Amino acid sequence: MQIAIRLDDITPDMDWERFLAFKEILDGCGVKPLIGVVPDNRDENLHRAKAAGDFWEYVKELQEDGWCVALHGWRHLYTTKKGGLFPLNKFSEFAGVPFAKQKEMLLEATEILKKNGIQTDIFMAPAHSYDKNTLKALKELGYDKLTDGFGSRPYRRLGMTFYPISFLLRRSLKKRKGATTMVVHTNEIDEAGMARMKKLLTEQKDNLISYGDYLAMKSREKGFWGCLTEHVLASIKRVLVKLKSGAAGG
Repeated sequence: MQIAIRLDDITPDMDWERFLAFKEILDGCGVKPLIGVVPDNRDENLHRAKAAGDFWEYVKELQEDGWCVALHGWRHLYTTKKGGLFPLNKFSEFAGVPFAKQKEMLLEATEILKKNGIQTDIFMAPAHSYDKNTLKALKELGYDKLTDGFGSRPYRRLGMTFYPISFLLRRSLKKRKGATTMVVHTNEIDEAGMARMKKLLTEQKDNLISYGDYLAMKSREKGFWGCLTEHVLASIKRVLVKLKSGAAGG
């Protein structure tokens, strides 16, 4: 299976040492990922280092070098306890918020990117949570792509094209056909984890693709039963992750 990579939580004050270490691995594999940029980060959990004064120029350089950029929410603050259409989590920056407010938030986020020279039509929802109003607002603001959902190829739903993420990466790596996305939070990778990542990606080098190649793949419409199955799988994964974290903590 072909694997594209997305990096979440890209901010001026992220853990730059870990980000650059992971970038070095990607460069060695010759692949260019999708990065989710938070326009106006207010999430204290993402404050990891001194803010880089040249952040926006650096993001533009990455984009010009073939990296893809997604709008990763607005302030990365969770204001509701809704899972939305893809309930991997029961909290959200957008799901459950009235349409007019969501559009206002997304417009302000988009303007921040534009003011700093970044153009994109790809959305990356914080906590993977969004609802129909999110998609409606995005479409009205010129977005037509979203990095989320489950599946083995891009699909269309409610006027948007979705580029799925992996349900279980180890299963995805064993499949011979299709494509999906590996989700990476570089802020959370310690030294041992970075070594494991390097080994994994080096071993899977022939299966890795740049995100731009993923965007170029043909998509198909996802019907009612496909959407229902995806919703159920997301709910199941949420429960499994909760059980796993509870067992680890216990």
